[in-house]
Amino acid sequence: MFIQPRFRLAPDHTTIKFMRGRIMGLVVSAVLSTASVLLFFYPGLNLGIDFSGGIVMQVRTDGPADFAKIRGALADAHIQTQGVQRFGDDSEVLIRLNTQPTEQATQVAVGQVRDALAKAANGARIVRTDAVGASVSAELFRNGLLALGISLIMILAYIWFRFEWQFAVGAVVTLVLDITKAIGFLAITRIEFDLVMVAAILTILGYSTNDKVVVYDRVRENLRKYKTMPLRELIDLSINETLNRTLGTSMTVFLASLPLAIFGGQSISGFAMIMLFGIVVGTSSSIFIAAPILLFLGEQRLRRDAAAPVTKATLAEEP
Repeated sequence: MFIQPRFRLAPDHTTIKFMRGRIMGLVVSAVLSTASVLLFFYPGLNLGIDFSGGIVMQVRTDGPADFAKIRGALADAHIQTQGVQRFGDDSEVLIRLNTQPTEQATQVAVGQVRDALAKAANGARIVRTDAVGASVSAELFRNGLLALGISLIMILAYIWFRFEWQFAVGAVVTLVLDITKAIGFLAITRIEFDLVMVAAILTILGYSTNDKVVVYDRVRENLRKYKTMPLRELIDLSINETLNRTLGTSMTVFLASLPLAIFGGQSISGFAMIMLFGIVVGTSSSIFIAAPILLFLGEQRLRRDAAAPVTKATLAEEP
């Protein structure tokens, strides 16, 4: 027996004319993506050690850390740092040093920091040390970009094989716009961009692709079902029919990620925050970006039958 759900995020049988706002949606998306590209160049991303290279030391003190005293002790010891910042609670400190030419020089630098901390904060201890050379960080950055590029190519091939080229181009263009907005979000919030953020963006790509495939699949079904309906009306109908599923899935993932962003701590909160942003952007782009692009690309090819004379045979095929 089928049981109707007690709660729905949208009423059944909505008739919202989404395509009326297609121009506005594309213009707003283009402006935000352009601004995100500019933010990528200035002020740029807050590159983590994976991509910038250097030494990162996590320090824990017995009580609340005195950052001014720690910075002063490091300066007195002539230790050049990229930054001294809070990490987690008041007793956690993150110290960044420049890349050292050799492993021995790295060990010397760590020892100097340890000696300086012993004078600046009683009970201070180094709980974690990560060091990445310049050549390794450059290779990791290239591999991260390569992973994003391969993902987009595979998505293009999959959607092109499953649907038609208009669907594939619409999906990939929209995903590129989604990625640029995520980059802009990272530049504004100054969340550290490292390999974890690359994994987050790949996760967003997967989620956003799934959301677009749901809408596209209903469009394809309705193209076969309604032979003479104009493509604009057909896309509106398809979005309305999948609206509850789209909003329900997005809300579920959003609520699952929200506690991680609030209580996950420094190590996982950045991943969760970019996930929350990606869910909102990916869901809205499926409706206001991917669908309008499909309309512009497919209005002549996908809906050629709409221009043909309506006969009794074609009317009989429609419900």
